[in-house]
Amino acid sequence: MHRFANPKRFMDLSRALLPWTAGISVVLIAAGLYLALFVSPTDYQQGQSVRMMYVHVPSAWMSLFCYTFMAVAAAVALIWKHPLADLAAKSAAPIGTCFTFLALVTGSLWGKPMWGAWWVWDARLTSVLILFFLYLGYMALINAFDDPTRGFRAASILVLVGFINVPIIKFSVEWWHTLHQPASVIKMGGPAIHPSMLAPLLLMAVGYTTYFLWVLMVRMRTEILAGKIRAARLRQVRAPVKG
Repeated sequence: MHRFANPKRFMDLSRALLPWTAGISVVLIAAGLYLALFVSPTDYQQGQSVRMMYVHVPSAWMSLFCYTFMAVAAAVALIWKHPLADLAAKSAAPIGTCFTFLALVTGSLWGKPMWGAWWVWDARLTSVLILFFLYLGYMALINAFDDPTRGFRAASILVLVGFINVPIIKFSVEWWHTLHQPASVIKMGGPAIHPSMLAPLLLMAVGYTTYFLWVLMVRMRTEILAGKIRAARLRQVRAPVKG
C-alpha cells in the first residue's frame, strides 16, 4: 500500500476507478431495490414490513465496515505515518455517520410494527447509537485543534479506543438477550435466509460498498486538492515582496 502513499499516484488511480465505482454502485443498488420491492416475497410473519430489511441490514453492516476501515487507517497513520491514512479516515467518517444514521432510522421504522415501539434500549440498539456518537466525536475532535497534526492524532486515538464497540455490536445478540434475531446470512452451515431474499440483500450490500469506495475517493481527492490550495496560498504569504 505504500506504493499508493504518493498523492499523485492516488489521484491517477482514483481518476481511473471513479467512473467504474459510480456506475457499479448505481446498477447494483437499483437492481437490489427492484428485487427487494417488486420480486422478493413477503414474510409470513412480518408481511410487507420485511422489505425494510434490504435497506436496514446493509446499512448496519456498512456502519461497522466504515468504522473498521477508519480504525485500520488510524492505526496505519499512527504507526507508519502513511501520508494518506489520516485523510482516508477523515474522508470515511461522514460516510459511516450517514450509514449509521440510516441504520438507526430504518431500524426504528422496522421496529415499530414488529416490537410495538420506535425504540427499545436493548444491547444492539444502544451500542449502535454509541457508534453514531463515536463518529460524531471523531469529526468534532479532528477539527478541535489549531494544529491539524494534533487533531488527527487525537481523533485517531479516539477511533482505536472506540473500536471495542464494534465486536460488542456484532456479538451482542449472542452475549445478551436482545430483540434482534441471531445472524442469518453469515453463519456456520450457510445462510438461513431464502435465496429470493438473499439475492437483493447481497446486491444492496455490495452496492453500498462500491458506493462507499466511490464517495471515499471523491472526498479524498477533494482533501488533497484543498491541501494543495492551502499550501500554495501559504507560499504566497511567505514569499518576499519585491520592490
